[in-house]
Amino acid sequence: MTGTRAEPRVIRALVADDQAVVRTGFVNLLGTQADIEVVGEAADGVQAVRIAAETRPDLALLDIRMPHKNGIDAAREILAASDGATKVLMLTTFGLDEYVYDALAAGAGGFLLKDATFPELLHAVRVVAAGDALLSPEITKRVISAFVHTRGSRIPAHSLGALTTREAEVLTLIARGLSNAEIARRLGITDHTVKTHINRLFAKLELRDRAQAVIVAYEWGLVRVGGSPG
Repeated sequence: MTGTRAEPRVIRALVADDQAVVRTGFVNLLGTQADIEVVGEAADGVQAVRIAAETRPDLALLDIRMPHKNGIDAAREILAASDGATKVLMLTTFGLDEYVYDALAAGAGGFLLKDATFPELLHAVRVVAAGDALLSPEITKRVISAFVHTRGSRIPAHSLGALTTREAEVLTLIARGLSNAEIARRLGITDHTVKTHINRLFAKLELRDRAQAVIVAYEWGLVRVGGSPG
């Protein structure tokens, strides 16, 4: 008896950038992939919010600096309107863009440099659309740590004591860039147990995603510059 194979999930994406050449380039590149469908294009933040409401994409690829409404404000509105169903990947020209921390705190799943290679673009889209954070060690060292002690926290304030010892361990490993499978291997537990711990700590700390979890871990000193435990 032959079973039917499930069709692969297609990621429905929105691309927003005020530079037409950049926007068209990303749209054309994404359009070459069987598992990605571009359902909308926007030239500014206002258009991005409107088109996201109309198309309900799985992923919004937003330039941070856009006219009328910047990408961060657009991200907040898109995330709120979709109740987090639409994931957000921010585009930036500079690796140390002053707004990257704000983008992550707003709920973006990560950010991508505009000069990223084609494989890097596809990897970022797929990772963030799946609900994971695209936060490399370099990003956490150069961006989050640079801002977390000098800017007011945008994450709900809770005590570390709200977490169990295991939940705090999981939070630390998330901040160090480990995937669920890597956390499971490190702690000697199952993937399902890791997901349970993550769901519980997210609920306790009122976090939307892994990006916000990383920020909290840095703010609490669970990890420091260089990625070592606090």
